[in-house]
Amino acid sequence: MLEPLAVLTEAFTSFLFGKVETTRLPVRTSTGQAQAVYLPTAAPGLGDSGVVIGREVYSGKGYIYDPFQLYGQQLPAPHWLVLGESGNGKSALEKTYVLRQLRFRDRQVVVLDAQGEDGVGEWNLIAQQLGITPIRLDPAAALNGGIRLNPLDPSIATTGQLALLRTIIEVALGRGLDERSGFALKVAHSYVNETILDRQPVLTDIVEQLRHPEAESAESMNVDIDDVRAWGLDVALVLDRLVDGDLRGMFDGPTTAGIDLDAPLIVFDLSHIDRNSIAMPILMAIVGVWLEHTWIRPDRKKRIFLVEEAWHIINSPFVAQLFQRLLKFGRRLGLSFVAVVHHLSDVVDGAAAREAAAILKMASTRTIYAQKADEARATGRVLGLPRWAVEIIPTLTPGIAVWDVNGNVQVVKHLITDVERPLVYTDRAMTENGDDYLARELAAEAAAAERAAAAIEAQLADEAYGSSESTVA
Repeated sequence: MLEPLAVLTEAFTSFLFGKVETTRLPVRTSTGQAQAVYLPTAAPGLGDSGVVIGREVYSGKGYIYDPFQLYGQQLPAPHWLVLGESGNGKSALEKTYVLRQLRFRDRQVVVLDAQGEDGVGEWNLIAQQLGITPIRLDPAAALNGGIRLNPLDPSIATTGQLALLRTIIEVALGRGLDERSGFALKVAHSYVNETILDRQPVLTDIVEQLRHPEAESAESMNVDIDDVRAWGLDVALVLDRLVDGDLRGMFDGPTTAGIDLDAPLIVFDLSHIDRNSIAMPILMAIVGVWLEHTWIRPDRKKRIFLVEEAWHIINSPFVAQLFQRLLKFGRRLGLSFVAVVHHLSDVVDGAAAREAAAILKMASTRTIYAQKADEARATGRVLGLPRWAVEIIPTLTPGIAVWDVNGNVQVVKHLITDVERPLVYTDRAMTENGDDYLARELAAEAAAAERAAAAIEAQLADEAYGSSESTVA
C-alpha cells in the first residue's frame, strides 16, 4: 500500500512529465532456462553452393567455399593463399579440396607437386586413383625417353618464348639482363625462329646462334660482330646448363607427345628436383608459361592451378612477374591460382618484396594454419587480419585454420571423409602426411570431445541440484 504522499507525488509527476515507466518485477529462474534469453549467434557464411570444407568452429554450421561461385561482388579475385607450419593440415586441405572440385564436370586442376619420397610425389596416390599418370620431370629419366618441355614450343607465342628465355637467364644469374645481353638474345631467338621451319626449334639452336651470331644481326644495329658475340656469352653459358649441365634432357628437345591437357587432373611431379636449387624456380617458370599457352583456353571450363612450395615463385622477382601476368590473364578465363607457403616471412622480406606484395594482393582468400606467435603477428600485419584472429592462430590445433575470404573471417575445422582418408594420409612419412599427423588430429578431436562432454555434465548436474539460480531483471 502506497503512502498518500507518494500517491500524490506520482500523480503530480505524471501530470507534468507523462506516465512513468512500469517497474518490472525480477524473475527467478535457473541457468539452464536463462540461456534461452541469449540466443546463439554466428557470422554469416559464404552461401550454400560450392565445395564443402568442414564446419565453422564456433557455430558448428557447415562451411562451403568455391571461388568460382563467389567471384564478383563477394570475391574480387579467385586466387587463394594457404599458410602454416608443417604438420597442421595444409596438404590434407589441398588434396580434399581438389578431389571435391573434380566432382564438378567443368573443373580442371593442375598441381605442381614439389614434395615426395620413394621416388614419387605425394600426389601420386591420388593420380593413380583417378587413372592419371603424373608428368614426372626428372633430369636422369629425360635422357632415356622421359618427359621434355620445350621453351621454344611453337604453341607458345614468340613473345612468350622470349619472355621465358629472359626469365630463365635472369633467375640463373640472380639479376636482370642488361640491354646488350638482351639484344644478343633477341636477335638469336629471332634468327632461329625465322630459319628453322622443318622442326621445333630447341635451346641448342639458341646457344649455337649466341656463340656464332650472323653478320646481319650486327649490321642491323651498326655494331661489330665480335661485340654481339661478347654480349651473348653469359646468356649462352646459362642456357648451356639446360643443354649440357645438370638440367640436361628436360628442356633441350621437342615437347614430349601425348601429354593429355584435357585430363581433369594434371600432376607435374617435381619431387626429383632439389627444392633448394636454382633449378626449381626455373622449372616452375617454364611449366607456368607452357601451361599459359597450351592449357588455359576460352572453353568455359573452370581451372585450378595449385603450386606447392610456392615461395619459389613469389620469392623470385623474375618468376613472380611471369605469374602476375598469368594471374591477370587467367581471371578472364576462369583460373584460380592456389599458392601454398609455409611462412609469409619467406617472401615478404625477400628480394621480390614488391612482386610478392602484388601477388598477395591478388589472393582474396587466405587460409592460415597454426604459426608461432611472432610469425602470426607478422602475418596479421601483412594480411590485415583482425586482432582476435591473430591471437588465436598460435593456439590452433591440426586441421583448424583461420579463413579470411575478402574480409569474412571465420575459424574452420576441415573435415575429411572415410573415402578420402586413405588418399590423404599415405603410409609414407610425407612432410605433412602419415600416421603422425593423423594421430595428432585424432587426439585433438578426442580432447575437444572430452571438453564438450565435461561441459554438458556440469550443466546437467547444475540443473539437477538447482544450486545455481540467478536473478534476471
